[in-house]
Amino acid sequence: MRGNLIAKLRSGEKLFPGILGYEETVIPQLVNAILAKHNLILLGLRGQAKSRIIRQLTELLDEEIPIIEGSEINDDPFKPLSAFGRQQRELHGDAMKIAWVHRDNRFVEKLATPDVTIADIIGDVDPIKAAKGGHLLSDELTIHFGLLPRANRGIFAINELPDLAGKIQVGLFNIMQEGDVQIKGYPVRLPLDIFLVFSANPEDYTARGKIITPLKDRIGSEIQTHYPATVELSASITRQEAWTKRDGFENFTLDVPDFISETIEQIAFEARDDQRVDKRSGVSQRFSISALESVISNAERRALMTEEKEIVPRISDIYAALPAMTGKIELEYEGEQIGAAKVTRDLIKRASGVIFEGFFLGIDFTPAVNWFDQGNKLLLSDTASAKECVMLLDSVPELIESTLVPLEFNRKEKAKLVSACEFVLEGLYAQNKISRNEEGGFEAITKAKRDRRGMIYEDFTDIEGYN
Repeated sequence: MRGNLIAKLRSGEKLFPGILGYEETVIPQLVNAILAKHNLILLGLRGQAKSRIIRQLTELLDEEIPIIEGSEINDDPFKPLSAFGRQQRELHGDAMKIAWVHRDNRFVEKLATPDVTIADIIGDVDPIKAAKGGHLLSDELTIHFGLLPRANRGIFAINELPDLAGKIQVGLFNIMQEGDVQIKGYPVRLPLDIFLVFSANPEDYTARGKIITPLKDRIGSEIQTHYPATVELSASITRQEAWTKRDGFENFTLDVPDFISETIEQIAFEARDDQRVDKRSGVSQRFSISALESVISNAERRALMTEEKEIVPRISDIYAALPAMTGKIELEYEGEQIGAAKVTRDLIKRASGVIFEGFFLGIDFTPAVNWFDQGNKLLLSDTASAKECVMLLDSVPELIESTLVPLEFNRKEKAKLVSACEFVLEGLYAQNKISRNEEGGFEAITKAKRDRRGMIYEDFTDIEGYN
């Protein structure tokens, strides 16, 4: 691995393609660990690409290596470790049969669970082997090797390491450092050529289990992963991962406006900072990915119903994607009292306000606000066609004209226009200049709500028992 990494660095080849946002943080630390021949642990919250990084480490292995044919632990023909490998070399010499193993078959991954045994990881005595071969149970030839020895000359990964029982962790560090282990009381020495990599959530140390101190001491490098630092970077990751190139889209044009994709990312950022959301669990990047996919699906459903050729998501589609978001946030006690759906709606409102200010700072929407103050209402259904919505939006003074000022499209692009106008209305709602009901209707804000302008929980005062 070290030699192949050095070759990639010298050639300027991109390391870990598809991993975004770690170029200055995680990837340099990974490179240093591999150059130092350290086993390592990736420490981070859910949805921070830990598993993807681990699986891409195989790209640093030789594409194929020779092994003694029939060897369970990828014995090197020149330096066999197992009794079987040594026996084959003694019996056949240079005529010994060789097989070639691809690097993808030299990666072994195991999810740590409390029921994992030392037999699963290291191995166990196999009475059937002993009976068939006529061996004593103490003979090494009777051992059925576990996952770790089978990853010899490759990579062995354990996800969620703290969930592994303490006695199994003891077996790991023994074979990592000294190269020996006892199976059913019989000492076995296996100086394996193996790269060990683990993953864990920082909270797991206290919430579910712990990594025993001797094992932590034997892990060469502890690398902390993190969430994207900016909305733009987060949006790039979501675009890369989300399923947007779908079957049946040949007859449609999909256009996700920047303000929609940025709002989705901002919702995740707001959730990570919100006191009602459990920070120990984190808010995965899958939150944004699933939300975008669901938003596009609702826009696709509308296009199919209205027979339109353009699929352009709107803010109402984000509200329709609530089921894709509520299941991906863990709430604190206060949030549970309010409910995941209402918390998520509040996050959408706040995120819309942040992104709205970035696009429409300095634009005067006073005529539109005054129109609502006069008692007028506007209901934009998420299943209404763009043509119908434009007819309704035309009744709001100067809304369309003011909306088009900072955006690079014109009035003829009706689907985009409706999406932009609805975004503006959501932004005005976020600023408490107008009100929005759960059906997606916009109207004047009541005097009572004006008096509470800026309060986070203004929409939750109707919850029984909530103060």
